[in-house]
Amino acid sequence: MAETSHQGSHAGSAKSWVAVSIILIGTIISGAALTGLGSGNANWTMVWVGVGVSAVGGILALVFDVFSDVVIDAPRVMDAREHHSPFEH
Repeated sequence: MAETSHQGSHAGSAKSWVAVSIILIGTIISGAALTGLGSGNANWTMVWVGVGVSAVGGILALVFDVFSDVVIDAPRVMDAREHHSPFEH
């Protein structure tokens, strides 16, 4: 597990948020262009620009190794609670 400054948090690092934000911006650009922003005609050039922006964000996500930002909590120990079930024998 990689050491992060967010011990016990699922917040992730700033570089991961940058990569994810770029992917989101590309998706919004593509989605808006695909719907034609209400005109009914898709702007295919902008769709592909959005796809390219998302691809850049994806490459950044790989370079920044965003999956190593996941902070795994310590296992939770819970007491067994007494319960009465009709299926319990």
